[in-house]
Amino acid sequence: SNLDYIIGADYEDRRHHRAPTGIRGELGNVVLLLFLYVLQGIPLGLAGSIPLILQSKNVSYRDQAFFSFVFWPFSLKLFWAPLVDALYFSRFGRRKSWLVPTQYLLGFFMLYLSFTVNSLLQSEKGPNVVALTAVFFILAFLAATQDIAVDGWALTMLSRENVGYASTCNSVGQTAGYFLGNVLFLALESADFCNKYLRIEPKETGIVTLSDFLFFWGVVFMVSTTLVAIFKRENGHGKGKRRVPEETQGVMETYKLLFTIVKMPTVFTFCMLLLTAKIGFSAADAVTGLKLVEEGVPKEQLALLAVPMVPLQILLPLIISKYTAGPRPLDIFYKAYPFRLLIGLEYALLVWWTPSVKQEGGFPVYYYAVVLLSYAVHQLALYSMYVACMAFHAKVSDPLIGGTYMTLLNTVTNLGGNWPSTMALWLVDPLTSKECRGAAAQSCGSAAEAELCVKEGGACVTTLDGYYVESLVCVVIGLTWWLWLGKKMKQLQERSPAAWRCRVNQ
Repeated sequence: SNLDYIIGADYEDRRHHRAPTGIRGELGNVVLLLFLYVLQGIPLGLAGSIPLILQSKNVSYRDQAFFSFVFWPFSLKLFWAPLVDALYFSRFGRRKSWLVPTQYLLGFFMLYLSFTVNSLLQSEKGPNVVALTAVFFILAFLAATQDIAVDGWALTMLSRENVGYASTCNSVGQTAGYFLGNVLFLALESADFCNKYLRIEPKETGIVTLSDFLFFWGVVFMVSTTLVAIFKRENGHGKGKRRVPEETQGVMETYKLLFTIVKMPTVFTFCMLLLTAKIGFSAADAVTGLKLVEEGVPKEQLALLAVPMVPLQILLPLIISKYTAGPRPLDIFYKAYPFRLLIGLEYALLVWWTPSVKQEGGFPVYYYAVVLLSYAVHQLALYSMYVACMAFHAKVSDPLIGGTYMTLLNTVTNLGGNWPSTMALWLVDPLTSKECRGAAAQSCGSAAEAELCVKEGGACVTTLDGYYVESLVCVVIGLTWWLWLGKKMKQLQERSPAAWRCRVNQ
């Protein structure tokens, strides 16, 4: 979202340059940025916890696939980022013009949800997935828009020498927010967890409910946004007011530029590879966690496994970036690829093994140790590929238009993960085969047929779970991609820098 490189460069230079202050003089600004990024992570964390809650209410995988569209707006924000960068009320502030309304709306929708979410989750026909998806999609869309505004504001809120702290605030803040909205929420919402670790006298429910949690954060959003609106002034406030025509022209220029970049043969090839690379991982990434919940693993325990991962997620990029620093970062991507495919098979084995280790009181400690180890190895492969990709993006992005170029490649990378995940969830049910036991001449193909089977005194039994079919198909597709297109991806590193440079008539 650093489209500011194009539009905001002259704005940067006009800013009054203060004397070098070091980080201490700007601690207030860094804390504010961190806080804004934490706020953004909370609706995302909550959205991430909903599939687990739905799964424990036995919704179909088709419903899960439908809900997974909620995770798309963050990948697509490139398409409306130029508008956010260009349109604003100069008297109110370029970034505040977007930040304040989006955060008020986030607060409003969270407050609205706090009153309606119980009826949405517990209607007579099961959860109202369409309405839940719609509201969480709006929340994700608003959070993505808030992200564009905060990213842009970070560039002018911090002085030149401290602008590097912006990306730290982003990753730390977003992760912390996601953690609060996801892990902390699921733990406090779970009666078992609260009774086991936090209470002397057991109770039926957790310490917080989803509606309490939404209400609390809705209020935090409302109050903090009001404070930011009143007390925080933007730097370069009201100076050098720009005429609107210039700005709108800037928007069109940016869209044209994006189109020009995508049309370049090398970039187009690379984008096609990025869009297909993750098909092989989709079953493992999107379905495994939900399958474990279906097999009876408590959702809060699964979420808590993210806690020991945090140090790993901080250290891995630092270690891996030493290896991707050279001229051929995608070699690491290529090496990690088959390794991550194998972990996908191991995930399927893990799901298959799960029912046999279940005990009366839940799962033994060694079971969680195995899950944690699998998860850690998966993170290693995932981060190797991720860091390698980022390093390559940084290497090939044309310095003249660095921001837009990088954002475009990152967008395509994210989308390359989104669509296969949605599809993997969608296909679990159609690929599952069931048969009717105990009633002659009945089948279980559709819901109606299943009902008939039960009426005739039979029961529907799953003979083959679609998840296993999918896991195998994914590995086959993945290996084919690796052998055939992976090499192509590696060869892109041999192209001269000129092949990546944008021919813009300047």
